[in-house]
Amino acid sequence: MAALGWLTPRRRSATARSVLAGEASAEAARKSSQEVEETPGTELESQFPVLGDDKAAAFFDLDNTVMQGAALFHFGRGLYKRKFFETRELAKFAWQQAWFRLAGVEDPEHMQEARDSALSIVKGHRVAELQSIGEEIYDEYMAERIWPGTRALAQAHLDAGQKVWLVTAAPVEIAQVIARRLGLTGALGTVAESVDGVYTGKLVGEPLHGPAKAEAVRALAAAEGLDLSRCAAYSDSHNDIPMLSLVGHPYAINPDTKLRKHARQLDWRLRDYRTGRKAAKVGIPAAAGVGAVAGGTAAAIALHKRRR
Repeated sequence: MAALGWLTPRRRSATARSVLAGEASAEAARKSSQEVEETPGTELESQFPVLGDDKAAAFFDLDNTVMQGAALFHFGRGLYKRKFFETRELAKFAWQQAWFRLAGVEDPEHMQEARDSALSIVKGHRVAELQSIGEEIYDEYMAERIWPGTRALAQAHLDAGQKVWLVTAAPVEIAQVIARRLGLTGALGTVAESVDGVYTGKLVGEPLHGPAKAEAVRALAAAEGLDLSRCAAYSDSHNDIPMLSLVGHPYAINPDTKLRKHARQLDWRLRDYRTGRKAAKVGIPAAAGVGAVAGGTAAAIALHKRRR
């Protein structure tokens, strides 16, 4: 989505635009959330998540935490397939995605370009059209890239009767599709401005990234009557330290180098599904069971360029 200077790592404090983006995302998430059918938690072996604690919830980052790679890039591939843009733009998406997969961290310039491209591509299209296409793209590119281990962690919270939200810089419409398909409560994502159901090519506030994610979680928790000290948050990126620091139960999942160091210093729980190796600190909910081990090694993605 649009580049507004928000990706600079040194910028940590929430700005007025961060607050606006967070509040807009929380409002969109609450409007679209659906009741999730609860599964009895009789298999729960750990005291966390706490069974029946309606003041607790879980917040999951999406890219490289719940799903291998970046949702926005997969979405771009799907739009290319539907002739929303040209081959040279697909090549750029492919390169950015390959870099993200190999490095395991977000490159500010790549993410900025991707969001600029996405805004220009969807401008003038109807929100309902993109939502429908998002359902198809999930099946085509995203479903097979969900980390089984992280999915099991989310299910442990659902089984305990807690709400589970995705929190991502990806467009909220795509995030909502993914959340619904995974049986989660809903999603907080970047809100693109629309007038009469048509995208204007602008954002509401700024992309939901870094401090904006924390503001979204804070706003949603206030609206839902949650106690953040009893909530959990999961992420792979040091950019999400503001969100992770809000809750009483922060988890570093597939962490980048900076987050891994920070998590160890603060004694946060760690888990890495990219290699299957055990975390430095034990403490992942036992309810994750075999599903957590099944995270395994990430499959390499085949990126094809087509020349005209």
